[in-house]
This record gives sequence, structure tokens and C-alpha cells, in this order.
Amino acid sequence: MFRSTFFATILTVLLVTITTIATTAQSDKSFDVGLEIQVYPTGVIPGLHFEYGLSDKDGLLGRIGYNIVNHRDLGVQDNEKGGGFGFSVGYRRYFKTNRQGFFLGARTDLWFNKIDWKQDPNLITEVKGRTDITVFQPTVEAGYVVNLKKEGWSFVPSIAFGAEINIKTKGEPVGEGAVLLLGFTFRKRF
Repeated sequence: MFRSTFFATILTVLLVTITTIATTAQSDKSFDVGLEIQVYPTGVIPGLHFEYGLSDKDGLLGRIGYNIVNHRDLGVQDNEKGGGFGFSVGYRRYFKTNRQGFFLGARTDLWFNKIDWKQDPNLITEVKGRTDITVFQPTVEAGYVVNLKKEGWSFVPSIAFGAEINIKTKGEPVGEGAVLLLGFTFRKRF
């Protein structure tokens, strides 16, 4: 019950904020497309990054990607590995015009993961299983846009902090909790 209410509240706040910004700001008519990778202690997320300029200092971002998970023995089970496709939506506020320099933002991810796990591989009879999970991952982020010499290209390092929350689980419980992500995006502005 708590997870459903939490998920609904965060999603509603995010959608209201994005809608408000989108209806009150004039677009800077630019669109960034690129490749992004985020790494965290128990996984890697490669993906396609999209950002639409809501205004000179505001961006609406999206991502589609694949979450490669290797919880090792840091999850509920002794060995958890797997992954799945998902997507992200978010918002960034830049400190400089033309969506440049430092920024702060918020992002919400939804991942549809399949986790293969083993329980205590030292037992005579090893217990194995698969768990299908839907993961809600809200994060806050900070980063910096580094313009490259070639016109319109940029490199964007970022750091994000949030939580992995398993909102739907089919099978035995698997790991969830706080997450720290280091990201790198190489993108082109159109």
C-alpha cells in the first residue's frame, strides 16, 4: 500500500511540475539526442538520451535503456543477476542560458527486470529461481554541460542519488534500496 501511494504521489508531482513548466515557458526550440550510460555499484544502464528545451534554462528529458543488474550477494538472495528494458522522464534546471553549464534535476525511471538468483551456492542442493520485478527509481541529479569544439556537440557528466523501489514482484523478493549513479552523456543539439 505504501509503495503504491508513494509511487502515485511522486509521479503526480513530477507530471504537474512538467506540465506547469511546459505551459508557462516558451520553448527554445532545441532538441538534444545522444547516448547515455549510468553506472552504479550493482549495475550499468546504457540508453538513448533525449532532451527538449522547454525554455532557455529548462529541459524536459527522456531516456529509453536497458538496466543490467548484478546485485551479487548485496540483495535479498545470495546471488542476483539480470536486467530489463525501461524508460525515464525528468526535468533539468540550468544555471546558464541556452541550457548550458551546471544544472540540477529530477528523474523518474521505470524498469521491467528479470532477476535470476541463487540461494547459498555452498549448499549441497542449490536453490535457484527467477523473479520478475517492476522497479520505480526516483532520483535527483546534478551535472555540467561541457561544450565540445564541434558545433552542437556536448559531453555531460552527472551524479544522481535516489532509490530503487520494487513496486511489483512476481517471485521471491530481490534487492532494492538507495542508489548512487554516475552518468555520462555524449549528445548533439538540433
